[in-house]
Amino acid sequence: QVQLVESGGGLVQAGASLRLSCAASGRTDRSAAWFRQAPGKEREFVATITWNGGVPLYAEFLKGRFTVSRDIAKNSMYLQMNSLKPEDTAVYYCAVGGWGRLPNNYDYWGQGTQVTVSS
Repeated sequence: QVQLVESGGGLVQAGASLRLSCAASGRTDRSAAWFRQAPGKEREFVATITWNGGVPLYAEFLKGRFTVSRDIAKNSMYLQMNSLKPEDTAVYYCAVGGWGRLPNNYDYWGQGTQVTVSS
């Protein structure tokens, strides 16, 4: 079993930055990912990174604003979010033990952290 704890969310103004963290307990392999879910919408892929190779993949709509990284020694993953927009408002979830862009591909999920961006 793997347990994930996200942190770093909050309320910020448009244009600000936030850094989300996801700490994992237990073995992590394959890839880890960030998803988000806004009220009334489906869970949406944000970014993923291969755990061993550190190769990232991003959703096209991000256009370079977010950066995903991981620290193997700390068993943690991060999402640096810059130039935040109101449409980035959502609950952000980390997931591990899977691959790709589909939520169903991942075995373990965190509880989510709220990101709210005001205009």
